[in-house]
Amino acid sequence: MKRILAIALVVLCAGTASSQQVASRAKALRMLNFSRPEYQIKDIKVYTDTMTVYSLANYIIYPFGEWSSVEQYITDNQLSWYRDIGYKKYYDSMEVSVNRLRRTDDSYIDVYYSIWTKKIELLGGYISDKEVQLVNGLHVGMSKDDVFKVFFKKYPKSYTSDVTVLKVISGAGEVAEIYTFRGQKLRHIKIETSYKYY
Repeated sequence: MKRILAIALVVLCAGTASSQQVASRAKALRMLNFSRPEYQIKDIKVYTDTMTVYSLANYIIYPFGEWSSVEQYITDNQLSWYRDIGYKKYYDSMEVSVNRLRRTDDSYIDVYYSIWTKKIELLGGYISDKEVQLVNGLHVGMSKDDVFKVFFKKYPKSYTSDVTVLKVISGAGEVAEIYTFRGQKLRHIKIETSYKYY
């Protein structure tokens, strides 16, 4: 009898997990229909409390805008940044100058000037300062609903109620913007890259 109950429990758990995967995929496909065309969203995955959005938009690679120098970015956004300059290995044969721009609350962005693109390229960052704003208007302290409205025209609120992390990833996977929510507010933004500059 115990063996039959154990088998029934395993079958029930497997069926529940399978139905949750189907429900997550259906939710992701429906959200894809609500996406804004300017972000060129090609796929969405939902797993427990994380929604991952894959976008082909240039914005994902340049969330702070496209700049030809660090000075130009600092002057244009009119925020006070502390600037540290160091050097990192690039393709094991040369070094590049990496600038870390910091705010007083430990928010920072790491950038370097690329001789190939003639632009400032983003290497990583962590933003918890409400004054630092991305090109599309996103900033820490916004409501979860307002963050999702940047990427989606409309959507059922129930689809995002359990989401505590929104990841927006570039098409080739080289840049990821990670938006973390606490309750209904955007707590911080993290930017990760997989550029092979070390």
